[in-house]
Amino acid sequence: MPLSRSLSMTSLSGVLPAWEEDELPVEDLLLFEVAWEVTNKVGGIYTVIQTKAKITVDEWGENYYMMGPYFEQNFKTQVEGCEPPNPAIRKAMDALIHNGCQVHFGRWLIEGSPYVILFDIGSAAWNLDRWKGDLWQTCSIGLPYHDREANDSLILGSLIAWFFKELTDNLGDKPNVIGHFHEWQAGAGLILSRSRKIPMATVFTTHATLLGRYLCAGNADFYNNLDKFNIDKEAGERQIYHRYCLERAAVHCAHVFTTVSQITAVEANHMLHRKPDVVTPNGLNVKKFSAMHEFQNLHSTSKTRIQEFVRGHFYGHLDFNLEKTLFFFIAGRYEFSNKGADIFLESLSRLNYLLRVHRNDVTVVVFFIMPAKTNNFNVESLKGQAVRKQLWDTAHTVKEKFGKKLYDALLTGTIPDMNSILDRDDFTIMKRAIYATQRHSLPPVTTHNMLDDSTDPILSNVRRIGLFNSRNDRVKIIFHPEFLSSTSPLLPMDYEDFVRGCNLGVFPSYYEPWGYTPGECTVMGIPSVTTNLSGFGCFMEEHVSDPAAYGIYIVDRRFRSPEESCNQLTQFMFSFCQQSRRQRIIQRNRTERLSDLLDWRYLGRFYIHARHLALSRAFPEKFKMDPMAPLKVSNTVQTRD
Repeated sequence: MPLSRSLSMTSLSGVLPAWEEDELPVEDLLLFEVAWEVTNKVGGIYTVIQTKAKITVDEWGENYYMMGPYFEQNFKTQVEGCEPPNPAIRKAMDALIHNGCQVHFGRWLIEGSPYVILFDIGSAAWNLDRWKGDLWQTCSIGLPYHDREANDSLILGSLIAWFFKELTDNLGDKPNVIGHFHEWQAGAGLILSRSRKIPMATVFTTHATLLGRYLCAGNADFYNNLDKFNIDKEAGERQIYHRYCLERAAVHCAHVFTTVSQITAVEANHMLHRKPDVVTPNGLNVKKFSAMHEFQNLHSTSKTRIQEFVRGHFYGHLDFNLEKTLFFFIAGRYEFSNKGADIFLESLSRLNYLLRVHRNDVTVVVFFIMPAKTNNFNVESLKGQAVRKQLWDTAHTVKEKFGKKLYDALLTGTIPDMNSILDRDDFTIMKRAIYATQRHSLPPVTTHNMLDDSTDPILSNVRRIGLFNSRNDRVKIIFHPEFLSSTSPLLPMDYEDFVRGCNLGVFPSYYEPWGYTPGECTVMGIPSVTTNLSGFGCFMEEHVSDPAAYGIYIVDRRFRSPEESCNQLTQFMFSFCQQSRRQRIIQRNRTERLSDLLDWRYLGRFYIHARHLALSRAFPEKFKMDPMAPLKVSNTVQTRD
């Protein structure tokens, strides 16, 4: 099946202006990228800026800097302190330091090793009341004293605006400065920089609108009512009006406004009242293997490790064939409705019914990797892994004795009586091991002790649909309410290795501005389910002629009712269960071929376009822009009847 666009360096050039191929004179420019998640992992923005660093450093060299808040532990473990190479930056930092505000400089120890400038919020907190007054005088936005996150973002923004003022004063007319701000937490710095008329080009990127996330989490019929919401009223009722004002002010102050997907562009136009100038899809650093079969080998190795965990978790109830067991998973922030966990659980109940009715010999083990409040590992889960290890040790002990006696018998030229090779003690050891695997309870659904067991959304729905890992269930559920780690005593695997070992990632999100999880699956050659309400799903629909043939199953949640979407998801999973092993291998090869579409080497061009546009608007006398049509961004969304 052909791709609708060639997977080459020109695959995206058709939607970029012709002048885009020209290089910016980066030696005359300084690029600063500002985000709360620089060296500070909170969510998906961390992945964006971390993975994009390499291609940006390749383009800008020592003229590229990241800016964010200083956290001592993060700085010690992720940053190598050094002196700034640019004297103007050193002077700007000293100006803040001499006024009692701590600023730290170094190289972030990630691929590309970009420079980072980190501002210590605590050292400048004594200025908070004065800076709140400045914000009120500037744009009539007031911040409540109890919102710690908003107050911290104002301190960070004030320090950054102060820094840019000192920097541009030191630089004079040349070089020019570009500031790229991500999300509302960095928005205060953009607002203050523009209000003080600091000579710099600004770009603001929203990865998800604040109010959109809140409304979808509250089960609102969001996309069919985009033009009907009373924005101010909705933000006020959720006590985020001041945050919304910061976000909206930053959007309107920026020279260029960008967002990460077409679906979020439509949302931003209604929620923030500005149509994005550029859509900048999120990419990944794609590492291609020299041999095609290498990623298939990695899948096999990681799958074996997951099978070992499953053997322990289901001890005493392991009456299904692991060679005919498929591993599905959903992962990400614990937003039950936004991430589609609700529709996923309902579909699993229907899938279980279909597999039982059709007497299918496939078993599906489903992992929910979503962090929730716990107090420790589940004792039964830990015991399962201990029992598995004990059985493994017993089997190896008996195997060694068996092998030695068999070897001795063969040396004498006789075929031994198998009953004589194993003595009574060996049978006793094996019987004791078998008895140890007996359990009178069902395998646990969750691997940890949940603090809110009775009200937890996933567990409440598991009780409703009745999937308790019983013997006659063909769908088994394991809820791992903690991010994966190779140091875990229960499931010692990093997330990347775990994904490689699974057969299908399922992410039927209702609200997903981009969606890194299916993108990561694609890069690793693992098929995935997404929706046409996620940025990733829309991107794949636009660029691939038949996504399902390449292992990208797109559930229609925009034009179908929840019931129809649930049935469609069930059918996708049931069809996947009916595939042969050979068909799954072929599909993984096809999925991995799509990884070029998600490479920052291609998608980084949209960021280049945004910077060109910002410079042409901020310094029109210095930077001319070819009068070409901007990147197309639809400002309407069709809604189902």
